[in-house]
Amino acid sequence: MDIDRKQILETFIRIIAHVSDKEYQKRVWVEGKGPEWDDFDETVCLFFHEGDSILEKHKDFGITESQYKLLVKLRSAFKAFSDDNDYPEEFIESTEWKKIMEMAKEVLKAFN
Repeated sequence: MDIDRKQILETFIRIIAHVSDKEYQKRVWVEGKGPEWDDFDETVCLFFHEGDSILEKHKDFGITESQYKLLVKLRSAFKAFSDDNDYPEEFIESTEWKKIMEMAKEVLKAFN
């Protein structure tokens, strides 16, 4: 069975876009307004499920060394943050979360 690496990478980039977007987080994660259905836990699970398999074989996904380094940096920071934080309404305005969002924005720029 062929895996669609392009589709997998696009899904992962969309997850990173959600991590970078405070308005999305407030609307969807905190207020529960759609049309999307998502929450912080789902985002964390998808980020690591998709991301770890991509990072493991990043060259197969056409990821450059500089993109890879940014992804590893984001993964490390997001892992440490998500291990200690569960409720967006409690952390969404924090300095620590702002740093994660900025890292996610850097990754998005690197992937255009």
